[in-house]
Amino acid sequence: MSLSTPPAPYTPRRAARSLFVPIRGLRYHVMVWGDPSMVTPETPPLVLVHGWMDVGASFQFVVDALDALGAAGGPPRYVIAPDWRGFGLSDSAPAGSATDTFWFQDYLGDLDALLSSPGLGLQSAPPIDLVGHSMGGNVVMMYAGIRPERIRRLVNLEGFGLPQSTPEQAPRRYAQWLDQLREPVELRDYGSQDAVAGRLRKNNPRLRPDFADWLAPHWSKRNDAGRWAILGDPAHKRVNPALYRKEEVLACWTRITAPVLWVEGDETDVTKWWGDRFPRSDFEARLAVVPRLVRHLLSPCGHMLHHDQPDALAALIAGHCTAPQRNT
Repeated sequence: MSLSTPPAPYTPRRAARSLFVPIRGLRYHVMVWGDPSMVTPETPPLVLVHGWMDVGASFQFVVDALDALGAAGGPPRYVIAPDWRGFGLSDSAPAGSATDTFWFQDYLGDLDALLSSPGLGLQSAPPIDLVGHSMGGNVVMMYAGIRPERIRRLVNLEGFGLPQSTPEQAPRRYAQWLDQLREPVELRDYGSQDAVAGRLRKNNPRLRPDFADWLAPHWSKRNDAGRWAILGDPAHKRVNPALYRKEEVLACWTRITAPVLWVEGDETDVTKWWGDRFPRSDFEARLAVVPRLVRHLLSPCGHMLHHDQPDALAALIAGHCTAPQRNT
């Protein structure tokens, strides 16, 4: 009986630096590849923002794939991937205060401050290329309509938005939120980093074992009990009392001036999140308001596109960011 050889550990092709910068009273953690000296009008900063229960380091595989593409003749990029507030190593709330609820508008405020941060050399940078996944995709789409002059190219990785809400839902939503505030919330911890890697692969069976092993120490931290706690504030589990106002979101989307690349996976099943509350026809109608949109379907691929197909995704991002600007 032969024993299978375990896979070799993943070794990043392009190593990141870990920085901490002040953002709106918080200590924000940011992964950085390269430095501001690489910035030109043709190669502006590339900013990658993650989704819910993820971290900036999650983009390492895409950054490595972009670097491999660059080795064939393209210039290297200054790449920045923050941990959103309450995720990874970023603070959840200013020192001395508690976080009961995370507000979507704060992500917009944090991104705006980040893109002016002297600590990252962005205060005088040209318009950036901006990529957002899932929750981050929703943030970047709104931001690109609010600050269109700041964005040169935009990539949305399955930032679908949320089902339409109605004012009649407000009383029940507020009551649910108030009830949840009475009870503490926790995230499960794990006995080892191998167990964390196993959790990642359970969440996404397409995730390569060496990717999962590399992500585990970036996605968790040893707690006082000696176990490995997920680097996400448990308050993210609470319902948000603010209703999703589709009309406000679309008003922002219509003001996007940057060319937009929409990418999704062929195996993503949105019904597991929303059931029949968010039909595909509604989403298609939303995308129709985006002025300069191109679309691509990755296969085989699920929601975690940057894990499932990093090479193909990097090629799409690189192509979108280097395509000639067309005036429409």
